Amino acid sequence: MSEVETRQIERMKSVLEAQKSAFAAEPRRSIEERKHDLKKIEEMVKARAADFAEAINADYGRRSAAETQIAEIGFMVADAKHARQNLTKWAAIKRKSVPMTMAPGKAYVRREPKGVAGVVAPWNYPMQLALAPLVAALAAGCRAMIKPSEFTPRTAELLKETLSELFDEDHVAVITGGPEVAKAFCDLPFDHLFYTGSTHVGRMVAEAAAKNLTPVTLELGGKSPTVIASDFDVAEAAKTIAWGKYFNAGQTCVAPDYVLTPKGTETQFAEAVIASAQRYWPHGESNADYTALVSERHHDRIGELVEEARSAGAQVIQAEFDEAPEQGIRAFPPTVVINPPEDIRLMQEEIFGPVLPVLGHDGMVDAAEFVNRRDRPLALYVYAKSKRTARDFLDRTISGGAAVNVPMLHLSVEDLPFGGVGASGYGAYHGEAGFLTFTHERAVFEAPVWHPSRLIAPPYGKMFDFFKKLQAG
Repeated sequence: MSEVETRQIERMKSVLEAQKSAFAAEPRRSIEERKHDLKKIEEMVKARAADFAEAINADYGRRSAAETQIAEIGFMVADAKHARQNLTKWAAIKRKSVPMTMAPGKAYVRREPKGVAGVVAPWNYPMQLALAPLVAALAAGCRAMIKPSEFTPRTAELLKETLSELFDEDHVAVITGGPEVAKAFCDLPFDHLFYTGSTHVGRMVAEAAAKNLTPVTLELGGKSPTVIASDFDVAEAAKTIAWGKYFNAGQTCVAPDYVLTPKGTETQFAEAVIASAQRYWPHGESNADYTALVSERHHDRIGELVEEARSAGAQVIQAEFDEAPEQGIRAFPPTVVINPPEDIRLMQEEIFGPVLPVLGHDGMVDAAEFVNRRDRPLALYVYAKSKRTARDFLDRTISGGAAVNVPMLHLSVEDLPFGGVGASGYGAYHGEAGFLTFTHERAVFEAPVWHPSRLIAPPYGKMFDFFKKLQAG
């Protein structure tokens, strides 16, 4: 461990203590103060949009400015605004009915902040996936520490700069550093820990949190399937699937990871996907709207997955693509792999890049069985003209979220909870679900000064017998 990392670890421990002390001194931040916090984030994102776009672009080597606007800037403005506008309703006391056997009295739920939250953010959407959990935590009345990814250092430093201008460190703090710092961060006794990243690391985060009995939200990934029914034109489906797959060069946790299309249509569909990709991103090697891969290591890994599939006999189709003309641009061509063997890495690992396996299915029951033999995915997409066919497929499968006839857009609906199930994670956020993630729902029963429950105290007699009859109905 370097001296810099050691200092960062010591710093974050002291920041945590400061935040816990500040929360103890002010555990019930008012709704108006919280709304003001959210407004500050909303205005900051607007004001520093160009700076964030530049930082993310520099971290990637090339990140589409349009994709940054859609998935980071625009998303966060809408998210913070939605939370601010709905906070009063979300935070209100929730009245509950009181059974006759416990009357008179009042029952209700108080929605209270958990305390200090830790947020571990990944590199693929480095601004959105740091700030969206922060918005939820601040809406709930928590204080928060954020650990951005070391793979996007410029964005991490900009987050640290902008948030330090808005909040004192005992309210919101950004901790930078490498893997050792991240590990030590997850070992801290937060009141809630929120992690977005790989399933492999997610297991280690859960283990670290368990040592402190810290509740944890895991937003992971996996192999999100897309299934095309026989009544849907595969060339038409290819248009939106290509957009969803190659947006951010496939570096999206809910990107279509593989496609199941009716047997006999695999090549037709694959060619339509590549044709769509070339229309969307012509000359992708030099097109500023086609995002590069985040690191050389990741670029090499994607290339290895494709070559392994090719060596295994799978057909590979790629968009026309020259070597990237600019030094440091790690662009990889939109790629489709037709009918790869199920035992190769391409079909075992989350791809997280611009490579789309396509396999044939023998009907929707067969497709559902294929999906269900694997870990439960973060997202699932089904293309069908018949609503009954689509809904029947959803009945047959389990996934964190789903969309019909379009990929990815479910995560942009502000009132839909976003999260995984099984190996793709647990817990959810966005909208009220995010507010509740960082909230303790405290159950309260208020009895009057004298309550009939005293009549059934020991020694048990006739009043207890009467009470027993009431309970029996």
